[in-house]
Amino acid sequence: MKIYLDNAATTQVYPEVVEAMTPYYTEYYGNPSSIYSFAGEANKAVSHAREVLANMIHAKAEEIYFTGGGSESDNWALKATAEAYADKGKHIITSKIEHHAILHTCEYLEKKGYEVTYLDVDEYGTVKLDELEKAIRPDTILISIMTANNEIGTIQPVAEIGKIAGKHGVLFHTDAVQAFGHIEIDVDKMNIDMLSASAHKINGPKGSGLMYIRKGVRIRSFIHGGAQERARRAGTHNVPGIVGFGKAAELAKATLKERIAYETVLRDYLINRVLEEIPFSRLNGERVNRLPNNVNFCFQYIEGESMLILLDQRGIYASSGSACTSGSLEPSHVLLAIGLPHEIAHGSLRLTLSEKTTKEELDYTVDELKKIVERLRSMSPLYEDSLKEKRS
Repeated sequence: MKIYLDNAATTQVYPEVVEAMTPYYTEYYGNPSSIYSFAGEANKAVSHAREVLANMIHAKAEEIYFTGGGSESDNWALKATAEAYADKGKHIITSKIEHHAILHTCEYLEKKGYEVTYLDVDEYGTVKLDELEKAIRPDTILISIMTANNEIGTIQPVAEIGKIAGKHGVLFHTDAVQAFGHIEIDVDKMNIDMLSASAHKINGPKGSGLMYIRKGVRIRSFIHGGAQERARRAGTHNVPGIVGFGKAAELAKATLKERIAYETVLRDYLINRVLEEIPFSRLNGERVNRLPNNVNFCFQYIEGESMLILLDQRGIYASSGSACTSGSLEPSHVLLAIGLPHEIAHGSLRLTLSEKTTKEELDYTVDELKKIVERLRSMSPLYEDSLKEKRS
């Protein structure tokens, strides 16, 4: 049995996506920047994907720029904006629970003389709007807050953040890598100036991403070389990857409402079973205002890595948080930011569903998880001490 519950890390590339990409490897393999007719098919395919992806977020096609993935888009948004607006100021605002593509880029910019304010979040991982507004200064040039958290699934008040940014004449970037194709996004209604997204989170290929840049935003090129992407992002287009991204977005848009409804029911069923049947467990993140496919728990008196290994032995594939930090022995920075002590944060488990996940798979997962938790706790002296205290 194989039960894949790590869709926040990456997703299966759907057969329709592979089928759409294949001709651009073998038949229409011309460089879309070339002027001869053979390259025309590739050029048309890139243009079509751009239109599809723009429609996903209610943007204009000319505001979509293709990148190598979400991390590149995040780096571009921060570094190139910082450089372009340095004459106005060198202050950036972000939150303590951002993806490391944002946090590490901010650390890099701090070494270059920029000042970064890292906002606290509440116990559910939500940015506090009053603190955000108080943090804005005359030299603030950019606010970067993710649309939804990749670990705990909490959806941020993006429209309100964008409104505050606009009121103060500050650019607003959102890392929408986990949210794009999973919830509704409207860049105009949400007052978004720049947005990052990635194909492999919505059943598309790895290595293909996008940056939405609102018309009029003065942002520098990030990769220098040729004149591709309207001279803002050099490099030969990854035509199959772009086509695959467009096809995946097309499929995601067509099924969005049904997926949200289906995954939300399963998500809540999973949450209820775990919280009711496994003692000393807690849900991390918002109970309702969270991504429809995201569940994140902490189990006291357990070390998360051991739990993952035992789940793996039973054919259940999950994670303890972001795939980008899976080699780290430190607890999740997100869980620490919402106020969890180290010993509890170490016992985290993230289960992320898809439209192909079934109730039967979740029942098997919870049944096995109960046994695993019981087994690991039986080896924990801290758990034994807590039981003794409870009895006395």
